[in-house]
This record gives sequence, C-alpha cells and structure tokens, in this order.
Amino acid sequence: MSANDGLTVAILGPGGIGGLLAALLSRSGHRVICLAGDETAKTLRTTGLHVRSGMFGDFTAEVEADTELREPVDACLIAVKATHLDAALTRVPPGTLGDALVVPFLNGVEHPASLRARYRPDRVAPAVIRAESTRVAPGEIEHATPFAEVDLSGDPVPDERLDALAKALGEAGITTRVLPDEAAALWAKMSFLAPFALLTTRHALPLGDVRTHHREELTSLVEETAAVSRACGGPADPAGALARYDGFPHGMKSSMQRDAEAGRPLELDAIGGALLRAAERHGVPVPVTARVVGELRASGH
Repeated sequence: MSANDGLTVAILGPGGIGGLLAALLSRSGHRVICLAGDETAKTLRTTGLHVRSGMFGDFTAEVEADTELREPVDACLIAVKATHLDAALTRVPPGTLGDALVVPFLNGVEHPASLRARYRPDRVAPAVIRAESTRVAPGEIEHATPFAEVDLSGDPVPDERLDALAKALGEAGITTRVLPDEAAALWAKMSFLAPFALLTTRHALPLGDVRTHHREELTSLVEETAAVSRACGGPADPAGALARYDGFPHGMKSSMQRDAEAGRPLELDAIGGALLRAAERHGVPVPVTARVVGELRASGH
C-alpha cells in the first residue's frame, strides 16, 4: 500500500465523519468506494458528496458507491455508530476484504477486539478523530470545526501500512498522527468523551449548564474515568480534562445527547457499559458512573 500511487479506500458509513473523510480523500486523488444502503448509494453515485466547510471550503467530490464491498481495497474506514456496527459489517465480507487495513472511527474501547475476531487481527488499526461533522441529508456533509485531526494506532499493524494511510490523510488536509500505543489512544478519547456524553444526556443540558450546575458530579465522573483509564494503560489527567471542558462553548452538546433528542438509539453500552466493565475487571470503584449509567438505562435508554 503506497500513498504515492493513490489508495483504494472503502468507507463504511458515509455520514458526517465517513462522508467528510471520503470526500477529502477523493478530492486528493484516491479512489473511494462508499458502502451504504440502496438509496444512499444511489444518491452518492448520481450526485457525489457535497461538503460545506469553513476549513476545507465548499466542494463536491465524486465517489463510487455500493451496498457491499465486492473487491479488495487498501483500507476500509468504518464510520458507523457502535449501535449499527454488527449490521453494517455484513457489507464487508472478510473474504473480500483480505489484506486491507480495517480502521474503525468508533466511540468506546471494545470494538477492536470484535473486529479482530472477524478480520485479520494484524490489520485492525483503531483511529480517533477530532472534528464535528454532520450529515444533513444523504451526500450532504457540514463540517463545523476549524480542525480535523486523526490519531491512528494498532499495536500489531505493520508501521508501513499505518504510515501510508497517515500520509494519504495528511495530504487530504487532515492532521494525522500515528501513535505507538493503541490503549493510550483509545482511552485518551474515552476519558474525555464518557463524562461529557453521559452527563449532558442524563440531564438533557448543554455542557455549559452541566459544568455549572452539576460540577461535583462532573468532577466525580472525570476522576473515576481517569482511574479506569490509568488501570487500562491509558492517560489520567482529571484536572486537564476539566480544564478542557471549561474551555468549550457553553452550548456544546454531545453526540449521545443529540441522539437522545432525536429518539435514536444511544451508544450507552459502548461508552458507559464499556467503562463499567473495564472498572470491574480492574477493581476500580466507580459509584457515580454506575449510578448515572443506571439512571440512563432506567429512563429507557
């Protein structure tokens, strides 16, 4: 796989994040195959992907689209919600995928193990992306943040494979790093995401109100998540996490909160459930997290 020659990249789930990655890679000269349902695939084949972005400009990118992967590719980027992962993977038969990198952009920390059980374990390269990007209609992507940053990892994955994909993403305009420690990369995101997602959803409030009116609860969740992260080999900086929350806009909402408002399934098990399971495995007490996750489950989530 050489980024110099152009890559063939499949995108499973061309929504806000997947659509942005697909459009940027296509615009920079790579062959992109989007995998989606019939109607979305038909729309993408006909009209392409339209991106509106202050950072990348407004542009249209041509992509191929299908309901299933039918040929080998260099990499398959997985950008579906954790709640849709199992159903979506039927679009990517292991026999067809072969030697390709499998790069999940999913919340949580448990998905790499399930992907390694299905595909080549030494080709699963978990990634973290920092960007707010929304699919407002099939093929219509709005990228709102003045940044788009990707961390690639994958402890058993050959360095040259990660470096080739990182080069392609970088040339497409996405600031990309290859990190040496997969657990640290995943838990760095989890440590930030879990308290933010759980509390904004539990109280149906934007971040500004949570950090003002539920400060003690937020601090407890941050400290508990940091302790679990430390036990799992990840970073632990509760003071830094709180400072980051304090620096974000008052009205910021989590994607889990937006899903709750729209009546969509929540990634509660992938985030809160995974956090509780990791805490139990390592004997880390997380009473506040357990209560909040329990309250969200009891409320029908």
